[in-house]
Amino acid sequence: MPTLTTPAPDRTAAPLRIGPHTVAPPVVLAPMAGITNAPFRTLCREFSGGKGLFVSEMITTRALVERNEKTMQLIHFDATEIPRSIQLYGVDPVTVGKAVRMIAEEDLADHIDLNFGCPVPKVTRKGGGSALPYKRNLLRAIVREAVTGAGDLPVTMKMRKGLDDDHLTYLDAGRIAVEEGVTAIALHGRTTAQHYGGTADWDAIARLKEHVPEIPVLGNGDIWSAEDALRMVRETGCDGVVVGRGCLGRPWLFADLVAAFEGRTDDFVRPTLREVADVMVRHATLLGEWIGDEARGVIDFRKHVAWYLKGFAVGSEMRKRLAITSSLEALRAGLDELDLDQPWPTGADGPRGRTSGNNRVVLPDGWLKDPYDCAGIGEDAELDTSGG
Repeated sequence: MPTLTTPAPDRTAAPLRIGPHTVAPPVVLAPMAGITNAPFRTLCREFSGGKGLFVSEMITTRALVERNEKTMQLIHFDATEIPRSIQLYGVDPVTVGKAVRMIAEEDLADHIDLNFGCPVPKVTRKGGGSALPYKRNLLRAIVREAVTGAGDLPVTMKMRKGLDDDHLTYLDAGRIAVEEGVTAIALHGRTTAQHYGGTADWDAIARLKEHVPEIPVLGNGDIWSAEDALRMVRETGCDGVVVGRGCLGRPWLFADLVAAFEGRTDDFVRPTLREVADVMVRHATLLGEWIGDEARGVIDFRKHVAWYLKGFAVGSEMRKRLAITSSLEALRAGLDELDLDQPWPTGADGPRGRTSGNNRVVLPDGWLKDPYDCAGIGEDAELDTSGG
């Protein structure tokens, strides 16, 4: 376990109920393609002291039903992951139902989250992700199949405000979720068109909470620090937070979140570069063990290098060198050449990750003609790979 983990006294924040599971403090790791695999979830969970909920990468229902090799690896959970949480993507109600029943009958997870928030064009052009809630009847059919097939497993859903400011869907989608038996809803306060640009609309989270008081509402968007999480709860009345890009290169953010919700706001982690380097090597090591090949693990880790080093005085040439390493020895050697006594940089808690906005929303032909008709959507619209 990383040395940065801090001891946690008794919890003072209100817990979140996801079916039979208590999530205390009410903090959830957002599913992120290529990021929230088992190794990264392990790091976040260790820093949190095992507190919170940590969701898998997006799993495509078609790939799961067909037992795609990559998908079966992605749904592997460490024995210490409790509850085991899978996020599913699907466009066809029948396929979604098959996937959910497979999870329930084969005991593959303890919680299922439905993806209605992904803004990536390859997903929305199929009518999936954040495009799907526009088709109210299709959304209802998918949610109904999922809840029915899940049996005793709780089903939640994550969504965005809508396609754009002229096609908002989150209030209708929230009401459908309640009526069909969803346990909780997470709202990213952006539209599909915004992707990750601009500012998240926390007022929309507050409106959704007022609109569906029957179930917990979790807020997502622009949580870059533990203070942001507390402020979101205070300003919106939401029941918990979902943290995505804020933890890129900062898995110890979950230690801060636990501390904040437990009233220990002076107990935040501010690692030196030496401590960050140790976590980087551990992250790369875990990836190699998970993949079964050290070189492939280090190569997969490359995308994380810039996030971990954000704000530190590291020259551009060294950054490039670290981002092309293919062995743990080379990664460690490069890091050891840095001034590892550097303190945590001022401002390094700020935004990170993708920030593009004002994108053209890519949709199936005729998608906007009727918000209820879902003709033409079938199994062939399903993606055949998982992980985004």
